[in-house]
Amino acid sequence: MLGLRPGQSEDNGIRRAERLFRLVQELRTRGVARAEDLALRLEVSTRTVYRDIAHLQGSGLPIEGAAGIGYLLRPGFDLPNVTFTHDQVEALALGLAFAERAGDPVLASAAREVRAKLQAGMPDPGARRLADAPFFSLHRPPPPSLRTLRSLREAIRQRHVLRLAYRDGEARPSDRRIRPLALWCFAEGWMVSAWCELRQDFRTFRLDRIAALAQTGVAFADDPATSLSAFLAREDCEGPGHDRTAGPWQEAGWPAVAEL
Repeated sequence: MLGLRPGQSEDNGIRRAERLFRLVQELRTRGVARAEDLALRLEVSTRTVYRDIAHLQGSGLPIEGAAGIGYLLRPGFDLPNVTFTHDQVEALALGLAFAERAGDPVLASAAREVRAKLQAGMPDPGARRLADAPFFSLHRPPPPSLRTLRSLREAIRQRHVLRLAYRDGEARPSDRRIRPLALWCFAEGWMVSAWCELRQDFRTFRLDRIAALAQTGVAFADDPATSLSAFLAREDCEGPGHDRTAGPWQEAGWPAVAEL
């Protein structure tokens, strides 16, 4: 899907291949799908959908149905693990480039390994190389404490409560027990958003202001009221890159405001 055969134009090859991929994805996520609805979703004519369905059926995909009734992809069919469009490859390249420059050598090494695995698994890997993709991350944040980063990543993954000693922008100390939810990385540095048991509310902490951090050995339950989804909904943000004039980055002191 990611390479052209000799003599094949992009319009007749790549675009159709991506359309077929999207068509299969639509069939996977729907029940019985009418050709008219699929055509509207893919922004093509109904006749094109009929032709593409026939092509997929001829290639062995278990698609049942008929024109005027609708089509259904039988359960149990799946696409190969590594099947990407050009846009998806470029998004991966940019994300991997950022991970390599984020300052965490463990994540940087993992990003290089992911790139190698994805590249090796692509059909016709020489036609579209992740390593040569012209997408770069130009901002390198200040180096964080690698021990702190590792502890936070493990605690988020395992849902473990952490104990930390923290100093705010005015150097006022506090001792906290937090349920870490998400790590953020910007050009200015790293921060962690969490449910703070001391304040009984969401808080965001800059990693460079954490004086000490320790595991408690206590796991926290998945509570919808204190979850990452609840935090994002309250902050009215959609993750890194959202409006930088508000949200967790402002609370963490970029620009500085009180965290207490």
